[in-house]
Amino acid sequence: MKNLKKILLSLLVASAMGGVSAVAVAESDPGRITYAPTEAIDMVAAKVKVAIDAVSTGSDGEAVAKLIKDAMDASKEINANDKVDMARSRANNKLKSARTHAKENALQEAEQELRNAYKGFQDLKGLL
Repeated sequence: MKNLKKILLSLLVASAMGGVSAVAVAESDPGRITYAPTEAIDMVAAKVKVAIDAVSTGSDGEAVAKLIKDAMDASKEINANDKVDMARSRANNKLKSARTHAKENALQEAEQELRNAYKGFQDLKGLL
């Protein structure tokens, strides 16, 4: 009887913790779209590719910087684990460097940084 009470008490505590834990009741904000990690990576890679294409077609630095900013904002949606977040941060730093080059109208350097960032974001899929 003594062991039965311990088992029932531990099951009761475990179910109470599971029922009210933050993870069990977690929801996204109303109206907010949440993406799976692979979808978010593809979305960011597509935005980086658009910025690369804009540099190739001869857009001005401010327009390219705006496209890079859009990609940087979208990269915040990539949420998987700590390894992915560290690699995302490194790729995001390349985007920041590319944006700085684009603002200075050094589009050749910006394009190279964008290509490195694109490769960095594509490599994130291997960490999932």
